[in-house]
Amino acid sequence: MPIDPLAFQILWDRLLALAEEEARVLVRTAFCSTVREAEDLSFGLFDRTGRMVAQAATGTPGHVNAMAATVVHFIDRFPVETMRPGDHFVTNDPWLASGHRHDLTLVSPAFHRGKVVALVASTCHQVDIGGLGQTADGRSVYEEGLALPIMRIFAEGRFNEDIRAIIRENVRHPDEVEGDILSMVTAGERAGVELSALLAEFALDDFDDLAEAIVGRTEAATRAAIAKCPDGAWTSSLTLDGFGAPIILRGRLTIAGDGVHCDFAGSADALPFGVNLVMNYTAAYATFGIKAVIAPDLPNNHGALAPIGVSAPRGSVLNVERPWPVAARHIIGQFIPELVMNCLAQALPGRVPADGASCVWTAQLRGGGAGPHDPRFDAVFFNAGGSGARATLDGMSATAFPSGIRATASEVIEAIAPVVIWRKELVCGSAGDGRQRGGLAQQVEVATLSGEPFTVFALYDRIRHAAKGRDGGRDGAAGAAFLASGAPIAGLGRQEIPAGDRLCLRLPGGAGFGPPHERPAARVAADVADERIDIVTARDVYRVALTPEGAVDPDATARLRADGRPDAPSHRPDE
Repeated sequence: MPIDPLAFQILWDRLLALAEEEARVLVRTAFCSTVREAEDLSFGLFDRTGRMVAQAATGTPGHVNAMAATVVHFIDRFPVETMRPGDHFVTNDPWLASGHRHDLTLVSPAFHRGKVVALVASTCHQVDIGGLGQTADGRSVYEEGLALPIMRIFAEGRFNEDIRAIIRENVRHPDEVEGDILSMVTAGERAGVELSALLAEFALDDFDDLAEAIVGRTEAATRAAIAKCPDGAWTSSLTLDGFGAPIILRGRLTIAGDGVHCDFAGSADALPFGVNLVMNYTAAYATFGIKAVIAPDLPNNHGALAPIGVSAPRGSVLNVERPWPVAARHIIGQFIPELVMNCLAQALPGRVPADGASCVWTAQLRGGGAGPHDPRFDAVFFNAGGSGARATLDGMSATAFPSGIRATASEVIEAIAPVVIWRKELVCGSAGDGRQRGGLAQQVEVATLSGEPFTVFALYDRIRHAAKGRDGGRDGAAGAAFLASGAPIAGLGRQEIPAGDRLCLRLPGGAGFGPPHERPAARVAADVADERIDIVTARDVYRVALTPEGAVDPDATARLRADGRPDAPSHRPDE
């Protein structure tokens, strides 16, 4: 039956609040630092057919958009009619969920007046799930940790003790993993109770009509936004550092009427390392990149995703089959929005940012365990480079785009693991110069508290291929990974940090947008004062002369900007 427009808006706002509240429950009750501190999760409400209706703002696109395609698999395995109050279902199957085994996805039925009216789902990233760890070193998915097929982990409120025992015996930190499962169960149960109360408040017998109205309106609005774009097809390619050899990604984006399709034919073949993507994860980030440009203000649910199609050749690095390794899939996956946005930049000039650092640089550290009484630790914290400049705004410094993941405070990492973060600071000159400047990178140094050796699982890119500027903007600075003693380390793979040494990460900077000499002189002076660029770059690249006191010299600046000479090369901190 039709829903009153005013009631519809109130219900919609309440659903969003419900989803966000339960995502905060996950954050506040999580045992694992990746969820508790970095908010590496997703939470959503689904109808009885498995269509995502609402999602929490807290979370990452890779999780939430993959989860949007996951719930239908749970329904196939356990039909809604067979679900009972207190049931909860789990999986970490990369091909059915979010692309690697470190992510647990839990689905819970929501009951109202004695019947299942909706499903709620959450995905949470685990620091450890057994196996080698989150590294690109595995040669098959069998090396990458405990496998949980879709199963009923709670039956009518009771934890399946056999499953609990299997989980605890296969992970390095069983209390963290079990604690997070209980956190997800709690959020799922609370969401069901709150949804039932909301339906009762508005005298609704079920969720079906409301869900249909939300999904239908969102799809219509998304198609209308797409229809305003020009029809056509545009191509782009991207070169990543790779594992010993560059990886080429290719994309072709087609807009036809009110639909979009992105095809990744021509991208690199699957690799014998854990950087491969399953189709779910590829589609998750591709749809995010498209929607971020075409319809950024519309809700993200089944209706928003339905007009967007994504394909990739089976057997390519973006669509691997079992049992190819996938543990470090984000190292490529977080570049996919950039690839599709570079196609859209040709169709919609001025609406797409310059390239940024894109993938987060994960500091996954492992130490101890040399003897039976030595402490073993696994510490993970995420680091972000600069994002690309926008047509009217500078890029964001040390900000994770497109993942949206949060940095973990140094004090937290030092409290949960025997490590010291000796340096964490922005890098002057790391941003791409432009009318709008890119975001600055950061440099991080970390070592064990005692000076003992430790292991790092390196997951880094843009060391050899920097972020590209747009419309005359300059490239950002490339990243670097090295030891404090001076030796470089590889961007991917497990490596040992010697006793007494430190791991040093200098992340990539975001690229600039527009010619640097078009940047207002006052903003250039402010950048120098804030130590974002140096005075040489101000003069040679931005063509702004400053007095010894740091003020703009208007006459000298006018002469610099009037001489018409080509821009000087950008100064880079690593040159």
